[in-house]
Amino acid sequence: MNARKARQWVERRKITLMNDRPSDTHSGTGVTESQSRPARGVEVPLLEHVAPLSGEYPVWFCDIWGVVHDGVIADEVSCDALIRHRKNDGVVVLVSNSPRPRPALLRQLDELKVPREAYDDVITSGDVTRAVVSRRAGCKVFHLGPERDAHLREGLPVSFTEPEQAELIMCSGLFDDRTEQPEQYRDMLRQLAERNLPLVCANPDLIVKHGEDILPCAGALAKIYEELGGEVIMAGKPHPPIYEEALKKAEAAAGRKVEKREILAIGDGMGTDMKGAANFGIAALFITGGISSGALDEHGLEEVVRQVREAAPGINLVGVMRRLRW
Repeated sequence: MNARKARQWVERRKITLMNDRPSDTHSGTGVTESQSRPARGVEVPLLEHVAPLSGEYPVWFCDIWGVVHDGVIADEVSCDALIRHRKNDGVVVLVSNSPRPRPALLRQLDELKVPREAYDDVITSGDVTRAVVSRRAGCKVFHLGPERDAHLREGLPVSFTEPEQAELIMCSGLFDDRTEQPEQYRDMLRQLAERNLPLVCANPDLIVKHGEDILPCAGALAKIYEELGGEVIMAGKPHPPIYEEALKKAEAAAGRKVEKREILAIGDGMGTDMKGAANFGIAALFITGGISSGALDEHGLEEVVRQVREAAPGINLVGVMRRLRW
């Protein structure tokens, strides 16, 4: 089965699962006075402004997609908050599950009009993926993902080959995340898992909000691969390596050692941003305006907090916001 045949196989097995996609029902961003107070029995506040957290947590590990932009355009309010935090002697490291390596991500941020003044540095799961694959120099690798992620392959000391010759899978997503669903890949993934090939997942996210659309990510394929008994190496959030790299970048930007108690993780992913913060032992601020858009209006603060804590046991959740606002 070569790469072209694999692609054709997925096309032939295309199924319609659009009705199973999560919907975006968020109807506004206003916060009333009553909403800004903690719900009964919930000590985690619904915040209108992030400024009070700036002094307490001088280092922010901020998610990108769903907080800083929606895949189409930058969120000016969120970017302004990051800029103001940096002017308040804070440090911002953007931590992303994007499969794009740092140079490609910087180009994308520029294209989406995210100001360079909004952050000190970035670290991506693509960077961590490349580091993992680089440690297997000479290996034959099958890249499962869209051609737009070709930059992920550049300069690696491995050879990229067809699935039947591969010794390792580098997964950055579906071939076409706008027309396909992860279940279409199950048979192909089963054949690869039967050969005991490790799969390096360059984007652990299950889904992403792109404008008004919800699209599947590489994490959804990795989940199926694990179900089939395959070995998965997760390169991004919520796993420690990406946070360890973010900490190095924060210390370089601050010019000093940074303690974990000084760090605030900001993100919209319960199973990635929030769980990653809990795993790494840092405080977290949950943003509901991304993939969880509409959650507050539909379920209320108490239920949102419960869901976050269920997804990220032991989390130090210091607040919930609809949108990152100074």
